[in-house]
Amino acid sequence: MMGWFEGLNHVVQALIATCFTWFVTALGAAMVFFFKRINRTVLDAMMGFAGGVMIAASFWSLLNPAIDMAEKMGQTPWIPAVLGFIAGGAFLWVADRIIPHLHAGQPPARVEGVKSSFERSVLLVLAITLHNIPEGLAVGVAFGALAANIPSASLAGAVALAIGIGLQNFPEGSSVSVPLRREGFSRGKAFLYGQASGLVEPFAGVLGAVSVVLIRPILPYALAFAAGAMIYVVVEELIPESQTEHTDVATIGAMAGFAVMMTMDVALG
Repeated sequence: MMGWFEGLNHVVQALIATCFTWFVTALGAAMVFFFKRINRTVLDAMMGFAGGVMIAASFWSLLNPAIDMAEKMGQTPWIPAVLGFIAGGAFLWVADRIIPHLHAGQPPARVEGVKSSFERSVLLVLAITLHNIPEGLAVGVAFGALAANIPSASLAGAVALAIGIGLQNFPEGSSVSVPLRREGFSRGKAFLYGQASGLVEPFAGVLGAVSVVLIRPILPYALAFAAGAMIYVVVEELIPESQTEHTDVATIGAMAGFAVMMTMDVALG
């Protein structure tokens, strides 16, 4: 069934996969056509699930292959993993302080990054967009790794990563569009803002795939970089936001997300 997909160039595969993750973001944003408010318990569960998916993907789909690839390339296995992981977190830390953004549910006074006159709607979109960059990079790097012909890199594993990232994008889309609808935006405009937060993923995906295809030695570093950036997002945003009220529900959601992603990666990869 995936024969046609296997025959495509790895950069094209990355583009298609990240277009899928953007599409799921748009599906989440489309919830604004049905609801004006999302039950807090459901939102906490979804955010916890998203965090669990990203934690599992960071290890099973990114860090573990990075260590394996470094070893097969004759490098000291832990060096690319550690350096790339720290660099990924540092990249998000710097971006967090430069790009003006506002997390969902936070008052305007809690705007992060440099001072800006942007409207609240734009700041909400920028917050999710900022955190979608490492997700797009992760999927792109996973598909780009296939061009290196390294045994630990598999098409099924890259597809599993794209599906996992897509699953956790659903609550991200709704976390932008639904609050905007509650603030008086039309359903159509709230949807457009919500899905726009995922548009960066295809661009980041293609960039990641092209980079590792052209410069094979950076592949282990690139995988670990994406993992570090995603873990930063989980610890800095997803876990704190999901644990504000229904901590047990959020924790169960995180466990479920981790289990689902681990199952997909191990079973398919």
